[in-house]
Amino acid sequence: MATATPPVPPGPTDPANPADPANGDQPVTVVGIGADGWAGLAEPARAALRAADTVIGGPRQLDLLPAEVTAVRLPWPSPLRPAVPGLLAEHSKRRLTVLASGDPMFYGIGRALAETVGPERLRVLPHPSSVSHACARLGWPLEDTEVVSLVGRPLDSLGLALHPGRRLLVLSADAGTPAAVAALLTERGYGPSRLRVLEQLGGPQERQLDGRAEDWPHQPGAALNLIAVECAPAPGAPRGSLVPGLPDDSYESDGQLTKRHVRAATLASLAPLPGELLWDVGGGSGSIAIEWLRAHRSCRAVSVERDPVRAERIARNAAVLGVPGLRVVTGRAPEALDQLPTPDAVFIGGGLTAPGLLETCWNALPPGGRLVANTVTLESEALLTEWYRRHGGELLRLAVAHAVPVGSFTGWRQAMPVTHWSVVKPATEQPETHPEKQGEPTP
Repeated sequence: MATATPPVPPGPTDPANPADPANGDQPVTVVGIGADGWAGLAEPARAALRAADTVIGGPRQLDLLPAEVTAVRLPWPSPLRPAVPGLLAEHSKRRLTVLASGDPMFYGIGRALAETVGPERLRVLPHPSSVSHACARLGWPLEDTEVVSLVGRPLDSLGLALHPGRRLLVLSADAGTPAAVAALLTERGYGPSRLRVLEQLGGPQERQLDGRAEDWPHQPGAALNLIAVECAPAPGAPRGSLVPGLPDDSYESDGQLTKRHVRAATLASLAPLPGELLWDVGGGSGSIAIEWLRAHRSCRAVSVERDPVRAERIARNAAVLGVPGLRVVTGRAPEALDQLPTPDAVFIGGGLTAPGLLETCWNALPPGGRLVANTVTLESEALLTEWYRRHGGELLRLAVAHAVPVGSFTGWRQAMPVTHWSVVKPATEQPETHPEKQGEPTP
């Protein structure tokens, strides 16, 4: 049942106080509605709908309104997002109410409306979300349950959330999503996971379907559904750690791969934070960009790779490892960097000696941005040494040795050492120093 929503106190988003009196624009009221329809709405939401001149919503939502709502009813066109600004502008002088599923600000239309007209013009009357209903039915604490939306998002993005013992709530795109989720779980080694599909939550047609991912027995049902997943790995399933340094065999590769231990050190220097953007220049197998994205769902990355075959391989690796949002640009740096958005960090894993590459990456960084470069060649090492002299930072040599059989004994096999330079761009450039001014000996 919906709980009563307290009246909204007078303020800039109240109908009595239009957001922009100068041009007469009316506030936009957003009403969350559940599968229980009119019966589940509190009185403030009903009053807003009765008072509206125009109501915009999905056809299913509009059909839930009774005859006493006399407003003009407009279904959202498809695609929805591009139509939002035009529709809101067309009805800006009328009392407009928008219907949304559940809580409009939780994976709902509320975000697009706030970005279009500004939060000061919104009056949001939320309804319990499908996630709240699901946790109530399942007895799961909401704060301990991860939510993954597959509405308008790739199925492969679910892979990032698969960990033993985790409870997930997956927002479905349509009636076919449960079977697709079951197939993905089985493919990724989580076939024993229990799935429960909760349809029409809160409405008179509510029901649950139960089963295991590896032998999901149910045909597609209602399009309005949510999937509860209790993650259980099969024996031998890969362990998808969120800490940088996944095993090398996690990646499809032709040998162009930043190896595990060097990769972990590189990600530590890059220091990803939520929402930040990485340029991964010379993507190879995409491992640096992929593990940057795995650090947080809001991280963004562009992998630049000149070889089309490798570029396709990067995209496949990203999908398998749960970050299909990785943008892959096929082209030669620095030319391929021209139109990219401003990065927060840049990693250069190949092509360091390409004319202008380091300069282009350095100039693209804002103050406080990080640049990290790795190399195994003497020519590139000399270049990094010169940049270290000019800009400071930290210059390291990373060497890893692996124990291997030596006859009936065991010995060390040394991997090729990697020169690693990391630097934070200062707020203001410092004058370059010269060895003779630092008291360095001369030959």
